[in-house]
Amino acid sequence: MSEALIALAILAVFVGILAAVGFKLVRQAEVVVVERLGKYHRTLESGVNVIWPIAERVRSINWRYVDTSVDGKTVVRTRRTDRIDLRETVYDFPRQNVITKDNVAIQINALVYFQVVDPVRSVYEITNLPDAIEKLTQTTLRNVIGELDLDETLVSRDTINKRLGGILDDATNKWGVKVNRVELQDINPPKDVQEAMEKQMRAERDRRAMVLSAEGQKRSAILEAEGKRESEVNRAEGDRQAAILRAEGDAEALVRLANAEAESIEKIKNALGAGIETATNYMVAMRYIETLKEMTAGDKTRTVYLPYEATGVLGALGGIRDLVKSDAS
Repeated sequence: MSEALIALAILAVFVGILAAVGFKLVRQAEVVVVERLGKYHRTLESGVNVIWPIAERVRSINWRYVDTSVDGKTVVRTRRTDRIDLRETVYDFPRQNVITKDNVAIQINALVYFQVVDPVRSVYEITNLPDAIEKLTQTTLRNVIGELDLDETLVSRDTINKRLGGILDDATNKWGVKVNRVELQDINPPKDVQEAMEKQMRAERDRRAMVLSAEGQKRSAILEAEGKRESEVNRAEGDRQAAILRAEGDAEALVRLANAEAESIEKIKNALGAGIETATNYMVAMRYIETLKEMTAGDKTRTVYLPYEATGVLGALGGIRDLVKSDAS
């Protein structure tokens, strides 16, 4: 009886060990590769799965994990695991030195976003998947950067990312990996190159400032010249219009003066009852008298010489006086 109990106890322990080892709980977005007698047998999906511990075993792989140390620094570690993560994974590679086409050594660190799409090939086609992806990224990055100048490298990040992503995706397809994208984080040229680039940028900015200043002065001079020209044109046009108006005014004044004199002569002729010649002589004599007043005004001792024709005009006044008297009588 005791021997039977011992056998049952041994059997129970054996079954418990088989159950503990044989039951596999696989989480969501993870798979497990199972080998039977050293050969690939099946892939365990998420959920509860059972394997035969003696004939079957789980195949482990190398995987990279990002941990945080006690002092807060990020530490990348590689460990053996039997779970293959199917989620998109990001690898942050350390800085590496690359040389551009114009022989400038720069430091670049890159991020690779990839995803395992075929767990079986990721296990059997490559021995160390994280190291393989890292080395492939480094060598591909050196080749791509080696075809570009420094200036092209600094301004062509999107182009470099696309080229790296395409090359890595084609190369890792054999490993059952899909490279979704590659991102360059930092591109750090040497210190002397950075100083030269800063000087170049300052010189370029100074040149642009001088060009803009010269263009502004040029535009200002053009506008000033155009303003002066328009001002001169407007002034000349104003002078022309003023001269025309003055000439028209003078002409109108002369016409009115002539009309007034003609009307005066006509009135004098009608008043005297004489001919036009007598009335004209009267008007001329009166103008002489007015002119004599202006000539002798303010100086009693001034001597005035009259032309011979003036005596005849003034003598006409006496004839007109006699004519008026005769008419009155």
